[in-house]
Amino acid sequence: MAVTDAQNPLLGETTCGSLLQKLQEIWDEVGESDEERDKMLLQIEQECLDVYKRKVEQAANSRAQLLQALSDAKIELCTLVAALGEKSLVGMPETGSGTIKEQLTAIAPVLKQLWKQKEERVKECSDVQSQIQMICAEIAGNSHERTAAAAVDESDLSLKRLDEYQVKLQELQKEKSDRLHKVLEFVSTIHDLCGVLGMDFIGTITEVHPSLDDSTGVQSKSISNGTLSRLAKTVSALYEDKKQRLHKLQELATQLIELWNLMDTPEEERRLFDHVTCNISASVDEVTTPGALALDLVEQAEVEVERLDQLKSSRMKEIAFKKQDELKEIFAHAHIEIDLEAAREKIMALIDSGNVEPAELIADMDHQIARAKEEALSRKEILDRVEKWMSACEEESWLEDYNRDDNRYNASRGAHLNLKRAEKARILVNKIPGMVDNLVAKTRAWEEDRGISFTYDGVPLLAMLEEYALLRQDREEEKRRLRDQKKFHEQQSTEQEAGFGSRPSPARAPGTKKVLGPRANGGANGTPSRRSSLNANQNGSKSAAKDGRRDSMRLAAPANHVPISKEDSASHVSGTDPIPASP
Repeated sequence: MAVTDAQNPLLGETTCGSLLQKLQEIWDEVGESDEERDKMLLQIEQECLDVYKRKVEQAANSRAQLLQALSDAKIELCTLVAALGEKSLVGMPETGSGTIKEQLTAIAPVLKQLWKQKEERVKECSDVQSQIQMICAEIAGNSHERTAAAAVDESDLSLKRLDEYQVKLQELQKEKSDRLHKVLEFVSTIHDLCGVLGMDFIGTITEVHPSLDDSTGVQSKSISNGTLSRLAKTVSALYEDKKQRLHKLQELATQLIELWNLMDTPEEERRLFDHVTCNISASVDEVTTPGALALDLVEQAEVEVERLDQLKSSRMKEIAFKKQDELKEIFAHAHIEIDLEAAREKIMALIDSGNVEPAELIADMDHQIARAKEEALSRKEILDRVEKWMSACEEESWLEDYNRDDNRYNASRGAHLNLKRAEKARILVNKIPGMVDNLVAKTRAWEEDRGISFTYDGVPLLAMLEEYALLRQDREEEKRRLRDQKKFHEQQSTEQEAGFGSRPSPARAPGTKKVLGPRANGGANGTPSRRSSLNANQNGSKSAAKDGRRDSMRLAAPANHVPISKEDSASHVSGTDPIPASP
């Protein structure tokens, strides 16, 4: 084996050649054989090979580790990019460019940036999920229970997933806001209802949920489904209670007003219960005054109604007579005759006997009053026509007296007023036959509908109209007879004038002058008074006295009438002035 004796003079260091040379010198000095020398050199060579192998293996292992680290880094890079949802990344090294260490050096800052971005994204997702979890717990009614931290799925940390979480959070926040608004509305409604009903608001609302007290913050109030359901039930119960109390109070107010009216309670005493009667016609939603429907107020009204009921029993006769007077007035206006004395005696007997409850007696009289009002309403149209007919008959009577007056055209004071009245009276009198026919038709229809006779102050109206028709027929016959008699006298006067050559002036019939004025019981022409003679025959002196009073009111001469003298009707009937028919 060739041995190199060379030594590196520049470095001054021991080299393999110098060592080999030194070894040969030693061998020479020792006298080693060539075989031993070759054997030793082979051994040295083998040991050098082993050292080289170890170094190569170490280098290969180091390279493998670097390659594995590079591969792991690339995998981690891909995982982070996929988790973060990054489609492109700035600064991403090109694959296979440069040595392994260069590639590792290039990828390290990118990994660091991605790890930081991942940690931030995990925190954001965790915060959003925690808020979602907290709101869900509030809606479920489990906000008081401690919940575990939200688990974040680190395999999907993309912005899309984060946006989904945020959208869900916004929906839940809106639902929470809506629920909170609804809770506050319920609480406000309960507050108003408790105020109107005079109830303890704090006690009522804390029974639903303790967090609804005003002392807690708005965001701390329960918004669970159970709380909303209990609030709705509480509002419904309070509203129903309000409705019942208002109905009760309105009934009591109505009774109070009826009792006050019955007993003529003074206004000062009524004002004490204005807070009760002010809501007599109000709807449930219109009553908003605090304490307007409190229990003590309802009880106060009940006590007052009970007191007035007892007072009403002691004043029953006075109340009953007042009702009787009201009934009498209705019948008087409707021209219906009743036996008031008998009715009064009957009421006295019922009250004294104690066989009838005061409330029942008053209710019965109220029923009679209602029926009387209904009866009067059904008679109103016919009575109005009767009034018009009688007024027309009065004008007819006045017109006939006026037509008999020879001085009616004199220029006396007020003559022009009587002329105007006469013109209107003639127009009205000409309508009397139509009035009578229409009145007969209306009366018969009324009687057929009700099956009873229509009476006017106790006299059948159809009998009055029939009597009027007979009187009118007699008047027409009398007028015809007077016209014939006048024509006969005029003919005789003409013949006498032709025989003696001159015509005497007409002689005035003897008699005293009469002054126009009201007729106490109808005119000589057959005009009826407010009640015909048939009424007088059927009802006696009592009805006649009533008729006299009514006639004196109805038949009085008008204010613009001027008395004018007149002659006897038989000698002053004019053929030119029409004499209208009278009823």
